[in-house]
Amino acid sequence: MRKMLVIFIALLTFMAHPVFASGSSEGEVDVAEMIFGHIGDSYGWHITEWNGHHVTIPLPCIVHSSTGWHVFMSSKIEHGHEYEGLFLAEDGRYADKIVEIGPDGSQVRPFDISITKNVASLMFGSALLLIIVLSCARWYRKHDALEKAPGGFAGLMEMMIMMVHDDLIKDSVGPDHRKYAPYLLTAFFFIFLNNLLGIVPFFPGGANLTGNIAVTMVLALFTFFAVNLFANKHYWKEIFWPDGPIFLKCPIPILQVIEILGMFTKPFSLMVRLFANIMAGHAMILGLVSVIFVAARIGPVIGGSMTLITMVFGVFMDCLELLVAFIQAYVFTMLSAVFIGLSRQGGHEEATHDN
Repeated sequence: MRKMLVIFIALLTFMAHPVFASGSSEGEVDVAEMIFGHIGDSYGWHITEWNGHHVTIPLPCIVHSSTGWHVFMSSKIEHGHEYEGLFLAEDGRYADKIVEIGPDGSQVRPFDISITKNVASLMFGSALLLIIVLSCARWYRKHDALEKAPGGFAGLMEMMIMMVHDDLIKDSVGPDHRKYAPYLLTAFFFIFLNNLLGIVPFFPGGANLTGNIAVTMVLALFTFFAVNLFANKHYWKEIFWPDGPIFLKCPIPILQVIEILGMFTKPFSLMVRLFANIMAGHAMILGLVSVIFVAARIGPVIGGSMTLITMVFGVFMDCLELLVAFIQAYVFTMLSAVFIGLSRQGGHEEATHDN
């Protein structure tokens, strides 16, 4: 435990070095720019700043403008440069997005399918998850699980998979849990892995993938489709003719409107909960780190004491974020399993009757 604490403090100190801060020529730190620069998306993967130069990994830009398709690296349009009539907007509605000048002289955003930092992180996290799953499957192909228990990383993965499957999916979904277990397990490990990668302060980690509302929206839509496309007749009966007083259902369909709204508020809550918790966690850690630079301008005594306090709180927040990374993946999977189970509740009654 002591070694882990030393590593966390050293890592936070490494992050707090001035080369990792965004600031002006006078050494002032723009805290808002540092925080929103991290939690936002970008066309390049910024690593650090060294001797006044930004160290950034360029990513492919793929856009279709009024002059056709353009494929180039993001380094072509960095620092105010223009490439083939395309450039990054500095402010306004399309700030930090690729734009071109329209016929009326205004900025127009072309069709953009570029590989941004979040997209690159999504690809890396998906590939890493695929490698992890296939490596575990390889162990089971080479060994008889009935005679020998898996050890090491395969044993850890089996423990987590069985925990999520038996204690969460099986109990929440019910008799039909085998149909939905692949999706729910994939969602859990995808969210958990990318939450962990978001905590890592250096490449290829540090991207705010699960704190991006577009990503959480797609995850919530998968649950929405799993619930409503494969629901049984009892689920739809409760939507269009729920149990309740007749005067609340006809002639004014009050209960039906509430149930239909509930179909959309459930995935909406999944989307917002995951997005808000992960984004807030990243912002809090970056806010604590920025205190070091702000306090350093006050004086050596206050700056030194605030640096120590900030490092202690930073270690605490890092440990808390490890817990939040697991909890948010668990909560998303649990609620998705509960929503799916509610759409199959008629099947539970039929299964009980058959037994």
